[in-house]
Amino acid sequence: MLGVTAQVRTRVTVPLRFPDGYSTTADVFTFTGLADGREHLALGLGDWQNTTSPLVRPHSECLTGDVFGSERCDCGPQLREAAERITEAGGFLLYLRQEGRGIGLYAKLDAYALQDSGLDTYQANLALGRGEDERDYTAAAQMLTTLGADRIRLLSNNPDKAAQLDALGIRVIDQVPTGVHLSAANARYLTTKRDHTAHTIDLPSAA
Repeated sequence: MLGVTAQVRTRVTVPLRFPDGYSTTADVFTFTGLADGREHLALGLGDWQNTTSPLVRPHSECLTGDVFGSERCDCGPQLREAAERITEAGGFLLYLRQEGRGIGLYAKLDAYALQDSGLDTYQANLALGRGEDERDYTAAAQMLTTLGADRIRLLSNNPDKAAQLDALGIRVIDQVPTGVHLSAANARYLTTKRDHTAHTIDLPSAA
């Protein structure tokens, strides 16, 4: 359960437009009192104020995928998908500053180099002396609690997100999988997430 209360620092309306032309409007929240002291954001999308069980995606920052369109992961397409689906349903997109499953941008690129030599995404993190996944969702739970969203539908393929949020007092009443954003460049990455950490990814057998 949470022991620290966060507070809204700023709320500002921001029009969003994605490279494919999709646009929406977000109420963007910043916070004080977050447990890890990082500058995480909550984006209220659609009719979030009148939704009793908002659709929520905790999305970990991925500079290479979100900004540069890297196909080594599915982060960029997941972010784009989440913006539209949450706008339609009403809810929150949490943009969490924990690059590379929490190990940081430079270390993530070091892990990429190790993957090029044959390791998978989790083995590479371990070879760097880091955890397979160092992400902690305490700040995400704080933001949701502050915004009155303690009963949510979780837009994620990752069972660890649901387990951590539940343990932190956020009731996950449904876990909604994202689409499958498969490419030749990320097939091994997605297969490893499915097989090693039980992500709910329905991949074609050829992957």
